[in-house]
Amino acid sequence: MSRPPFLSQIAQNYQQLSKGHKKIADYILREYDKAAFMTAAALGEAVGVSESTVVRFAAENGWKGYPELQKYLQDMIRSRLTSIQRLQASDVRLGNDRILESAMNADAEMVRRTLEQVSREEFRAVVEAICGAEHVYIQGTRSSAALANFLALNLNILHPGVMSVDTFSASQTYEQLLRIGENDVFIAISFPRYSTRTLRALRYAQDQGACTVAITDSARSPIALLSRHVLAAACDAVSFAESLVAPMSLINALLAACARSRGDKVYDTLQRLEQIWAQYEVYASPEQEEGL
Repeated sequence: MSRPPFLSQIAQNYQQLSKGHKKIADYILREYDKAAFMTAAALGEAVGVSESTVVRFAAENGWKGYPELQKYLQDMIRSRLTSIQRLQASDVRLGNDRILESAMNADAEMVRRTLEQVSREEFRAVVEAICGAEHVYIQGTRSSAALANFLALNLNILHPGVMSVDTFSASQTYEQLLRIGENDVFIAISFPRYSTRTLRALRYAQDQGACTVAITDSARSPIALLSRHVLAAACDAVSFAESLVAPMSLINALLAACARSRGDKVYDTLQRLEQIWAQYEVYASPEQEEGL
């Protein structure tokens, strides 16, 4: 894995650093995938300097503070980390004890960060685009497929003409997108490591004039750069797999907003569905549940 430009900059200025700052630089240059998930205190302990020395290192190298440097490192490596490197980084982040508490607190923090960073204007614009569209196409691959399928399943109740785009083969993808046009919305869902298949489908939808929406981790992600609207959700790797808690929470909010926007039509649809579900025994009745 080649060294990113910022790390090369540290290496170039290395000789001008103090002894303590050199220790920090050595660690970041060698283990930046782990350093990105360390607090200033943890990084200081790892290299044998004080927390205040780590904070000064960040400030003297062009950052407003250590959190800004840490976020930069996290953004820089997020799409580069292999599953093995993610697991190693999570060992640093979670520690050996209280893994349940650490993992769930990390998820809660990502939901909080997402709430802070999502633009309310952009959120409303996405809701309006979806509710005003003729057709809504949704695509996500690998772990993001779970998010795409969940959104498509529930949005289909609220809006006619919703399609979860099949990603088993390139030909199927473009066959399903054949008629996408200016009155349609294409929602691309992708988190690190970003899917090239989703990126190509998004580019096709953009070329056909569709309104493109990205649900991703950053406004700087590849799919965000091609999209008219971007909803960003925090998605750090809690272990070898990225956490999808914050993206799922964002999607739930999107569904709730779309349901409210469609008003009485939603109640009518749900009432019809309840009758169908009961008639064809889609779900177990209370009597059946007692016998299970």
